[in-house]
Amino acid sequence: MLKHIGKQQDRKVAIVFREVPGEEHMALVIYPDVLPVAFHDPIMKVLESDVGQQAENLGDALFRSLLPDGRPILQTLHGEGMIKKVQTKNITVTPTATSHVNLEEMNGILREMKMGESAIKRMAELDSQRGMTGAVKPKDDFGREVGAPDSRLRGAAVAGSDAAKALDDTSIANDLMAQAQRMEREAKGLIAEAARLAKEAAALAGGTSARPKAGRPKKVKTAHAA
Repeated sequence: MLKHIGKQQDRKVAIVFREVPGEEHMALVIYPDVLPVAFHDPIMKVLESDVGQQAENLGDALFRSLLPDGRPILQTLHGEGMIKKVQTKNITVTPTATSHVNLEEMNGILREMKMGESAIKRMAELDSQRGMTGAVKPKDDFGREVGAPDSRLRGAAVAGSDAAKALDDTSIANDLMAQAQRMEREAKGLIAEAARLAKEAAALAGGTSARPKAGRPKKVKTAHAA
């Protein structure tokens, strides 16, 4: 069975692109039976060739092929308005001689196969990286390397050390604040004492003190004095 060939109701179509980007429900096709001979023969030759049958989309092979007059096939088909956009559900393909399926369903199957192939390839890569091979170390369900400490535990340890450091800083700050307050109290006391002394000195200098003056006491005369 030829690849890229299908039917839209009773009309034969050559599927140029199975899906339109952004419109996966639409496909781009041409109608070989109504093409001029100058287009029909070279296009069918490309479609039936190994290059055409191995291409994911016929348009990829047509893009690299030329018409007999040297014009690129795909661009010329587009320029001549021969490429039509139709719904994938209205196109029937025959992947085997005994099976028929619409293009929409086949595209879905091919997408799932691609996803499966990607998953299988990824698993193979992971398997090849297991053990002491020097490659990327395998990881567990939490995304950490097998055997490595849990990042959540590491985070808790770091948080604990940070908390301890913060506690130490707080203690030092409290001590400094207490010292500052004590020094402030002492300074206020010294200022008050200095003010008192200054006031007392001023009073003494002005002679306003009630205390007797210091000096030797006067002698008292007696009857025996001459």
